[in-house]
Amino acid sequence: MSSHTLQTDLQDVWLPDEPDAVFSALLPALGKILQCDRCFLYLRNPATKMGIVPYCWTRSDEIPTVLDSDWKAEPESLPEEDPLFAAALRTEASIFVEDVETADPKVVNSTFEQREFGHRALVHAHLCQDGQLWGILQPCIFGQPKEWTDLDRTVIDQVVQKITPLAIAYIKAATASS
Repeated sequence: MSSHTLQTDLQDVWLPDEPDAVFSALLPALGKILQCDRCFLYLRNPATKMGIVPYCWTRSDEIPTVLDSDWKAEPESLPEEDPLFAAALRTEASIFVEDVETADPKVVNSTFEQREFGHRALVHAHLCQDGQLWGILQPCIFGQPKEWTDLDRTVIDQVVQKITPLAIAYIKAATASS
């Protein structure tokens, strides 16, 4: 995919500058660009450790969705069970997993990933600001590994930079009204 095609596919996503509209338009566009099966956005309030998955796109009805209708407390055991989540809490760089089944167990708990998400390859993109984790953008593939390209990595880096402030605004507005 050329950078021109990429620019065309994403240009309209940023127009509204309103979190709901941007996130709703972004996930299908990102799924197309990255050739993913599913893409979801997990948002969390770092002060309360409450999270929600308000946005999920799937390529087809055969792919399971990951959506929450309510904010939920993050399990205390999650950082110990899920090394990807622990890395996100440490605000480390986004992690590109080409194959859950063969990944380093220090990076990926394959049993946890298969049980909770069912995907084979994924990006665990961390939305961080001021040393705090505000969300995780997770494009993924089912049934086969994926070699993430330099373009994929650039796209994720640029998207994360653009959506992190919108994610924070969404979280603050949602948690202020509850």
